[in-house]
Amino acid sequence: MRPKRTRTTLRAAKAAKAAAAAAPVAPVAPAVTESPVAPTVPETPAPAVRDTAVFEERLGRYYDELKWLYCELYHNDTAAFDYFVNMLRRSWLARKDDLVAQDARRAADPDWYRGRELLGMMLYVNAFAGNLAGVEEKLPYLKECGVNYLHLMPLLESPKGRSDGGYAVSDFRKVQPELGTMDDLERLADACRADGMSLCLDFVMNHTSEDHEWARKARAGEPGYRERYFFYDNWDIPHEFEKTVPQVFPTTAPGSFTWLPDCQQVVMTNFYPYQWDLNYANPVVFNDMTENLLYLANRGIDIIRLDAVPYIWKELGTNCRNLPQVHTLVRMMRIVCEVVCPSVLLLGEVVMEPSKVVPYFGTPEKPECHMLYNVTTMATTWHTLATADVSLLRHQMDTVCALPRDFLFLNYLRCHDDIGWGLDYPWLNQRFGTDEVAHKKYLNEWFTGEWPGSDSRGERYNDDPRLGDARLCGTTASLCGVEAADYEQDPFKLERAIACDLMLHAWMLTQSGIPVLYSGDEIGQLNDYSYHNDPEKWDDSRYIHRGAFQWDLAQLRHDTTTRQGKQFEGLRHLEEIRRAEPVFDARADMWTFDTGNPHVLGIGRWYQGRKLIAFFNFSQEFVTASSWEQGPFEELVYGGKRDSLDHVELYPCGFAWYLNVQP
Repeated sequence: MRPKRTRTTLRAAKAAKAAAAAAPVAPVAPAVTESPVAPTVPETPAPAVRDTAVFEERLGRYYDELKWLYCELYHNDTAAFDYFVNMLRRSWLARKDDLVAQDARRAADPDWYRGRELLGMMLYVNAFAGNLAGVEEKLPYLKECGVNYLHLMPLLESPKGRSDGGYAVSDFRKVQPELGTMDDLERLADACRADGMSLCLDFVMNHTSEDHEWARKARAGEPGYRERYFFYDNWDIPHEFEKTVPQVFPTTAPGSFTWLPDCQQVVMTNFYPYQWDLNYANPVVFNDMTENLLYLANRGIDIIRLDAVPYIWKELGTNCRNLPQVHTLVRMMRIVCEVVCPSVLLLGEVVMEPSKVVPYFGTPEKPECHMLYNVTTMATTWHTLATADVSLLRHQMDTVCALPRDFLFLNYLRCHDDIGWGLDYPWLNQRFGTDEVAHKKYLNEWFTGEWPGSDSRGERYNDDPRLGDARLCGTTASLCGVEAADYEQDPFKLERAIACDLMLHAWMLTQSGIPVLYSGDEIGQLNDYSYHNDPEKWDDSRYIHRGAFQWDLAQLRHDTTTRQGKQFEGLRHLEEIRRAEPVFDARADMWTFDTGNPHVLGIGRWYQGRKLIAFFNFSQEFVTASSWEQGPFEELVYGGKRDSLDHVELYPCGFAWYLNVQP
């Protein structure tokens, strides 16, 4: 628990002056001469001698830009830059032949990940199969699901009980012992690569666990380590930071700093007290963390998810979010991948409004992340289900459709985290007079089943009664009403709930980008309330959708007389249509249209003479909708042909995919 803090009367000017001169944390690390990180980051032995011409050619292509960015950010610290470049060379030499060959193949086809073939799934190793070896044994099941992009949730070493779900890393080069070893992870990566499956892993950039070697040495006052974090002798400067820095978890972890009584220091902890923010103004931090990233890439990780990337640069007097230096760091990391491991993709986790998300793609000339999460569309989709009004979703999709086709999103309905109601409230207020607090209250009441007529079953997360704000947790099936219908043994409700679940998945598959399933959604897994009885989980409602995978229910996946079979086979049918039909290509033009019905979203797609007209009914009523597009059309899911779409009938929570092929 954090101690109660008393604000001083220090003036802002005095605090700013103190910040500039504070000895406990230098904004730039002391000058380095030869190897600033060798004592703390073990080098990976290089394999047999390899011709470095390929590496040197790639490095030469980016060298001037990389040096300019690095030296501008780190005040012409050329010694640190030279060490950085030598570290990149070592990392490339340590890359095994299989990965070097994959680099060459993917570099020759830089759009390899932009097609319609990729289907992702995210899962927790322990919940899905016990350990990494278990996941390898279950690869045939994942292939049966059509998955060829596998995202393993955090699995690196973290302190038990102080891990924030694995996001408090104590060693970037070790796996949690109960999940296996780094060798097990590498074997799994090799098996995935042999099966044509890409492996994704989280890379927690913003902070380390307080148990990390760097943090332990910093706590002990060992020279050179407190400069890796933000340490202060008193609360003066931390209080100045907190005047402008929003709290991440105002109820569960208030404030952005923690007092360490054992060493009489204050340390920056934006997330939880046991997660210490790294100081990227110190080049040693950037060098070491980049080498940690490349270590994972060299174990066979294909996609690196940059966790909480907007937070990684801190500057007094700002909100410490999305600062220009963040984009400099991400651009340098993109260059690092292009030079050392061009088959590796960077996935940015930017849980913010669209205007803050899009810049992390960079520009066509100077790209940053290869892919970003489509966070706002996920939240707006659930808002649309609760309101049965598609106007906000259409408004948002108009913005997404206007973006360059090079911008690739990961689309999903649910993930390991909560649903935060980060909607476009200014637009809602202007259009409908919507009050933000009242609307969030309604959404949470709807999806927890408290609102009359709602069959949704979820739970609030990080509820703040003072602000009238909360986020939402629950599996897709439970939020769609499957749990309530199953409990009540109501076959009519169950059919509608399954239809709702499949309609939302069809909507996800219709969007441009890479669709990603959350493990268990393919069989309609329900909420797991057992976390209430676990002393380590009971106060975190996100565990309601992090339950153990129910393999007994998965055995029913091909029996379409069961709800598991209806959901699994229904979803697989949609996925196979998407994979086979070129109009779902990420390079397709996409637009919305007025369906003549406020409950029905209309989406059009066009690619190489093939046109898709899609309707999605977000209401619980039978409705009709229209499009002015002329046929002939073939309905892809249920079959049938029609010449026009002027009176399309849709079931409650129904959808339709109409295809027109131009001669």
